[in-house]
Amino acid sequence: MSVVVPCYNEEDVLGELYRRLSRAVDSWEEAAEIVLVDDGSTDTTWSKMEAIRQKDSRWRIVRFSRNFGHQTAVSAGLRYAAGSAVIVMDADLQDPPEELRRFISKWKDGYEVVYSVRRHRKRGTLKRVAYKTFYRLLSGLSNHDIPLDSGDFCLMDRTVVDLINRMPEKNRFVRGLRAWAGFRKTGIEYERRERAGGEPKYTGTKLLKLAADGIFSFSATPLRLATVLGLVVSGISFLGAGFTLFQRLFPDWFAQFGLAPVPGYATIVISILFVGGVQLVCIGLVGEYVGRIYDETKQRPAWVVEEQQGWEESPVEPSSVGITGYVPERRS
Repeated sequence: MSVVVPCYNEEDVLGELYRRLSRAVDSWEEAAEIVLVDDGSTDTTWSKMEAIRQKDSRWRIVRFSRNFGHQTAVSAGLRYAAGSAVIVMDADLQDPPEELRRFISKWKDGYEVVYSVRRHRKRGTLKRVAYKTFYRLLSGLSNHDIPLDSGDFCLMDRTVVDLINRMPEKNRFVRGLRAWAGFRKTGIEYERRERAGGEPKYTGTKLLKLAADGIFSFSATPLRLATVLGLVVSGISFLGAGFTLFQRLFPDWFAQFGLAPVPGYATIVISILFVGGVQLVCIGLVGEYVGRIYDETKQRPAWVVEEQQGWEESPVEPSSVGITGYVPERRS
């Protein structure tokens, strides 16, 4: 069993993570490894990860040269993980390690993907509404069955992990890739808890980017909506032109209904602003897709490893198929 844990400035929780996750792993009666990925932390996260590594050889650690993002850290962990099944969880212990026995049991029953479903979110009302809206919007726009209210906390069979690792895209939305892969899947409800320490690392901006990656990576519907919106605006314009023409030809008849033509520029200005706004929205939607195409064509490594411990040599070859990172030879 492999457990992948992305970490970013998690110095306050690593001690508790080590204690609780080690107890959970000991109870499985399965050979296990834990892969910690330091996503460019600026506090003492790396030194604490080194201390854990020295105490327990099952814990393997990777350090990025800078912050590449949570989804990239998860993707790197999947590349490093060697287990027959791979568990993904966050370091903040909102996803309780004690629940993992249930995930493993379902995997042994034959499910290739076992994902978590959150009963309640310990967040404010605005964030809860935003999360629910996003998942339902994504489910409605996507052609794939992406479970509602499910996060990255999950277990995946090696078959699924190998498939995800072969996907080369840079703007990752791992739970979407997991759903796209298919296979037999089941959900497990659990109570998501408060952070064990520290501050949330997903700011509003990062959450919006994650939402955009989810929508634009798994749905072309926004492009179709832009086309529909253009057709609707064009139809309204033609109707407005026809109305204006008849108003000029039969002014007396329209005057009976209080619709006599009135000189002025308000209608023209409003129409121009409306059409211009629609055009900018459509261009913006196209730009989101073009920007992602641009990222893919640059062919840069998805992450850069500064240091790794627990492997005699890097298990990730930069020349291998799928998403890869860069590992300097002097650090191998």
